[in-house]
Amino acid sequence: MQLIDIGANLTHDSFDHDRDAVLQRARDAGVTRMVITGASREHSPKALELAQAHPGFLYATAGVHPHHAVEYTAECDTEMRALLAHPEVVAVGECGLDYFRDFSPRPAQRKAFERQLQIAVDLAAKGMGKPLFLHQRDAHDDFVAIMREFEGQIGPAVVHCFTAGKRELFECLDRDWHIGITGWLCDERRGQHLRELVPNIPANRLMVETDAPYLLPRTLKPLPKDRRNEPAFLPHIVEELARDRGEDVAVTADATTATAAAFFRLP
Repeated sequence: MQLIDIGANLTHDSFDHDRDAVLQRARDAGVTRMVITGASREHSPKALELAQAHPGFLYATAGVHPHHAVEYTAECDTEMRALLAHPEVVAVGECGLDYFRDFSPRPAQRKAFERQLQIAVDLAAKGMGKPLFLHQRDAHDDFVAIMREFEGQIGPAVVHCFTAGKRELFECLDRDWHIGITGWLCDERRGQHLRELVPNIPANRLMVETDAPYLLPRTLKPLPKDRRNEPAFLPHIVEELARDRGEDVAVTADATTATAAAFFRLP
């Protein structure tokens, strides 16, 4: 398999002691490219630095996750725009809404989300359009309403780490959004409904990701002692996904890789 992990939080401090080894294990497992998630003022620049240090292998996003929405000031907006001018930064985000944890007040979340969508609009108007890397948890209706305000002005979008239900999935697909599937699929407590839903996702809208170091696939054997997820475990997620879609693993691997390469415009 030659896979693309579209969402790995490799700037997380849990990787500080062995990041190079993690990258090598990913390569050895068949992960040929990765998109490093930028999700805050602190970590978006670090994601760019990582991508610049590993050209052709690592790419980055730049954005502010809803958990950090209160840090989205005018200065922050300027910083995100500067980061997105770099060719190694291939998407706007991670941005969106999270009403599950509410680490930032909901009005602040909505405002930060709108401001980042405006960046995508402005980039598209300049002929420098980049896709959106989106987060949504327990906020679907508000999320769709805000996205609708920017309809026709933004380019492709992926709802990363999709965990919602059938209604939400079909509303996303009806809007031509892409879907990112993680190891949540492998969680017998929370992911059973996803196993039933993933056959409905068209191959040209489906991408895979680990969201490392989070969401370690619970069906992985043996589980690492530190319970840390990493990109080398992406093939396990693809195998489970292929089984649930009723197709050969090679078919799922090839399709998700082709879709990710086209979506992020990777060489």
